[in-house]
Amino acid sequence: MIKHFGLIGKNLEHSFSANFFKILFDKNNINANYLNFSLGSIKEVDQLFELHNFSGINVTIPYKQEIIPYLNELSEEALNIGAVNVIQFKEGKKIGHNTDAFGFHQSIKPFLTNMHERALIIGTGGASKAVEFVFKSLGIDVIFISRNPKEENHFSYHEINNHMLNACKVIVNCTPVGTFPNNEDLIDFPYHYLTSEHLVVDLIYNPVKTKFLEKSQEFGATILNGESMLHQQALKAWEIWNS
Repeated sequence: MIKHFGLIGKNLEHSFSANFFKILFDKNNINANYLNFSLGSIKEVDQLFELHNFSGINVTIPYKQEIIPYLNELSEEALNIGAVNVIQFKEGKKIGHNTDAFGFHQSIKPFLTNMHERALIIGTGGASKAVEFVFKSLGIDVIFISRNPKEENHFSYHEINNHMLNACKVIVNCTPVGTFPNNEDLIDFPYHYLTSEHLVVDLIYNPVKTKFLEKSQEFGATILNGESMLHQQALKAWEIWNS
């Protein structure tokens, strides 16, 4: 019997997930398919669940937080993070998990040094919550950059200065700015304050090198895109679906 998997989000033409899982299925002779479901609103998800007998679902921007009320349970990690990117269907229940944290930790750990005591996270959506969770578990303090800063450790883009970047040697973009097909979009950021001591991460993986990474590299920063994180979180999702 064929198993059905998929991805829900919005504007999914940039996603590599379907191709990643197709290769995984073909390589391991797994009788399954993986489809993208672009939803105009999270309210459409109930009908989607009714129409398809899913074995597993991935969730991406902008629904990682909005999906939570439509689930029966959350894993401990998803509950602590406050965001879901994997749905497991088990014993009639829809269970939310977060594998973004695992994927981010696996991808960044070879690059971290004792200089990385504080991190600056750009964006405050579901992905940023997983990144914050990882940094806090590693004892790394975080501050956020947001268009609408509302909390004590949230700052606006125009507040980023030399002092802040001298303190935060790790910078992670968790926004979709620069994602295909809008490859030329560039985050408003004082790149001239970056140095060779900075590690700049962009969770985007399409394109391979966003304008944000390109500009950061020009000023000497070590750069890392989201491809490794994508692979690691996807394999962890597969492990959950088959547990």
